[in-house]
Amino acid sequence: MHREHTKVIQIGNRVIGGGNPILIQSMTNTKTEDVKATVAQIQKLTAAGCDIIRCAVPTMEAAEALAEIKKEITIPLVADIHFDYKLAIAAMEYGADKIRINPGNIGGGDRIRAVVEKAKELGIPIRVGVNSGSLEKELVEKYHGVTAEGIVESALDKVRIIEELGYDNLVISIKSSDVMMCAKAHELIAKETNYPLHVGITESGTVLSGNIKSAVGLGIILSQGIGDTIRVSLTGDPLEEIKSAKLILRTLGLKKGGIEVVSCPTCGRTQIDLIGLANKVENMVEDIPLNIKVAVMGCVVNGPGEAKEADIGIAGGKGEGLLIKKGEIIRKIPEDQLLHALREELVNWSE
Repeated sequence: MHREHTKVIQIGNRVIGGGNPILIQSMTNTKTEDVKATVAQIQKLTAAGCDIIRCAVPTMEAAEALAEIKKEITIPLVADIHFDYKLAIAAMEYGADKIRINPGNIGGGDRIRAVVEKAKELGIPIRVGVNSGSLEKELVEKYHGVTAEGIVESALDKVRIIEELGYDNLVISIKSSDVMMCAKAHELIAKETNYPLHVGITESGTVLSGNIKSAVGLGIILSQGIGDTIRVSLTGDPLEEIKSAKLILRTLGLKKGGIEVVSCPTCGRTQIDLIGLANKVENMVEDIPLNIKVAVMGCVVNGPGEAKEADIGIAGGKGEGLLIKKGEIIRKIPEDQLLHALREELVNWSE
């Protein structure tokens, strides 16, 4: 089921599915019980472009903290629950906008029923999550190992359990750290269900390897019209997850807004510190709400030509550089003033 046709689900003050914009999700890595630290991190993530935030709820104290956290934030709050169904119920009572559970690990039918009844009473969506790492033994045996088919069957089994309890306010997530298996599983499940899908490559790794695995995996899945919310899972600062998610969506043409910085790879002609300059430009444009392309070029040979495709650009020479707008050279600027001149142009931008 392509994202235009998935079921619309309301999560707090946002909606997903049915062709609504793909939302970016992340997860706090503070202790949820520490309300102040958790709120501070969520506010930073929100400013960076996070649409939905998830917090681990490993204790009753963490569940209670959700009520306080909720008062201080503006984006939907998802409670991540493992093993204890009482925490799922408490999290909803304390204000979670959505809960994430794996019905396979919170106990028997009565416990699942109790969670679903509470969700139904409060109208709270449930994200049913299945990871390749926790695939049931019988499905591993049936498919001779961990496979995309097994992951999909496991997820749909869990969905059925909740549907049979009369509830269909659901989001599905199926994750695997094997990128190609993950992509295949999403292709299979999209044919079988119309629930919105939360897409991510699990345990993808450190900032470098995690970004590459996530970009490849999410690129394959999202480009087929599959996926309603995404998370780039990185072992690092959650802010990096938001930056990467925005770049992936923008690269696929699925998100507008924000400045795109393009820069050349540097070569023997480069006579300014292009690497330093390009990084400074990327950081500098983060708070400027324009939907344009900025080029940072290393030399005056390719600079002006390549910057033509950008709305504005700078090209370095020896100790000085050019400011280029819509392919036209505007003026020469000393190297140490290039960044400042570019910022001035962007802050005072008019089409």
